[in-house]
Amino acid sequence: MKSTFSGWRYLWKSEDIRRKLIVTFVILAIYRLAANIPAPGVDFAALAAFRESSTGTGGFLGFLDLLSGGTVSNFSLLSMGVYPYITAQIILQLLIPIIPALQHKMEEDPREGRRWQEKWTYYLAVPMAALSAIGQINIFNSLAGQPILEFGFTSELWLKSVTALLAMTAGTMFAIWLGELISEYGIRGQGLSLVIFAGIVARMPANFASLLSDETTRIPLLIFTIFIIVTTVFAIVYVQQGRRNVPVMYPGRRMGNRMSMPVKGTLPLMVNLSGMIPLIFASAILQFPAIIASYFTRSPNQGVADFFTGVQNFFNASTGTSNWGYWSLYFLMVVVFTFFYTSVLFDQQNYGDNLKKAGATVPGVHTGAPTQKYLSTVQRRITLPGAVFLGLVAIMPFLLALVLKALGLATASSSAGLFLVSSSGLLIVVGVVRDTFMNIDAELKLHGYQDSLLVR
Repeated sequence: MKSTFSGWRYLWKSEDIRRKLIVTFVILAIYRLAANIPAPGVDFAALAAFRESSTGTGGFLGFLDLLSGGTVSNFSLLSMGVYPYITAQIILQLLIPIIPALQHKMEEDPREGRRWQEKWTYYLAVPMAALSAIGQINIFNSLAGQPILEFGFTSELWLKSVTALLAMTAGTMFAIWLGELISEYGIRGQGLSLVIFAGIVARMPANFASLLSDETTRIPLLIFTIFIIVTTVFAIVYVQQGRRNVPVMYPGRRMGNRMSMPVKGTLPLMVNLSGMIPLIFASAILQFPAIIASYFTRSPNQGVADFFTGVQNFFNASTGTSNWGYWSLYFLMVVVFTFFYTSVLFDQQNYGDNLKKAGATVPGVHTGAPTQKYLSTVQRRITLPGAVFLGLVAIMPFLLALVLKALGLATASSSAGLFLVSSSGLLIVVGVVRDTFMNIDAELKLHGYQDSLLVR
């Protein structure tokens, strides 16, 4: 990181790096412009009334609006962002170890297997985007109490419904395409992450304004917000950089008639191998009950309508201090899914066989399957603090609401402003910034701008 900052002044001296940065900024600007285009058929008067009535609730709409950069509350063509693609990617990663044929395909030819996985991720993203669009329309219409976008497949509405569905699905694929353009022509491998990053950062000024709108609590909330942001960022960086270095002995090399001594090395195992994926996947799973319930809240049977209204209210990500059930379930799902997803990713690395092929050994452990079992045990143990940390990250808006209530600072503006410091968003922002700096640092070294090698 230090070399990145010291080499920052050399960025514009390299034509290749300068071109990549310009391309990245231009594509992100195009994405933010496209995010303001509304879906066809939206009733803007009903949408404005709904947004005004839901201001400051900090609930389900606020959570989605934060991660989408305001596109959800605007009912934009890009309301789903690139999350259907990420969900499709996670689903395929989880299916590979479950289906033997897919696992054999990945192990037989990893490069061809990755190409197959990328192709089918795009295919699966299309129906995922369509389902997300249907769910979002139904949830909006249900929460607003009036049709913001008339949707149905009756003879009067089918053309309008199909048009809106196709437009929103196409908007998601357009966002994915922009992300791929950034990865190919801009900052390498960071396209989709930067698209999500741009959406989150774009909402921060509005959330600041909402946070400071109450003059009586402005100064205490500002101090509290800065403290929470600094503390959370420090904790995220500390955990994300956490490693457990397992000692490994690599065989010596033969040089003529002599054999060199074995080389001592380490195998770094990450405390948080799964990154932000458990947060995204757990929140996506918890959205499905609310989406399904939205179809039945207007049932002519009053009992059915009341039941599914209760289900929808339970799975509303409100930061109110009374919604203990939802946040407890969210914490549990994040912790469990962190263990599950880490196990899937770690098993796919197959360190036991790879170390055996290289002739390397872990001291005191037999090669092959015993090594894999030992490393898996170590990985599970160090994953425990990482999983608990991610669970606390997930429920921090709820915890902050409790703290603000205890301090007497819980107002409508503070509830909305909590999403400025939503630790889920901060986790994504910090991770993207860190990866981007590391990418730029690698590009600087590749072009010879390593600070320690420069002639003064």
